[in-house]
Amino acid sequence: MLATVLSSALHGVDALLVDVEVDISGGLPQMAVVGLPDGAVRESKDRVRSALRNSGFQFPGRRVTINLAPADLKKDGSAYDLPMAIGILPEQPIDLELKCPVPLTPDVRDKSHCIYRGHYHTDYTIPSEYFVPDV
Repeated sequence: MLATVLSSALHGVDALLVDVEVDISGGLPQMAVVGLPDGAVRESKDRVRSALRNSGFQFPGRRVTINLAPADLKKDGSAYDLPMAIGILPEQPIDLELKCPVPLTPDVRDKSHCIYRGHYHTDYTIPSEYFVPDV
């Protein structure tokens, strides 16, 4: 399964678009983050796994590869936790209701109208201070 979630990277005062591509495939259960992530982004795999489990979801027991594109743009900070989690959630056998300012198509995986950026605490709360700079 491949899901793409739109996010952004802050470069000075500009917000540059970043595609968070989540691929869940066969193989040994592990999670890899690629695409020039810094240390905080690489650590997000532990935060995302814990937050999903603590919010009642099962983390996939398969290989999860997350690509942050474009690969030549350095991604830093923990604001990619939320788009990573959203990319993993369509794998869950539930109906998702995503809060988006524009109507979504019937396919819940179509998140092309929203930019998701936010830190995800391990108790599954999302602080809102990360959303303001991208508007």
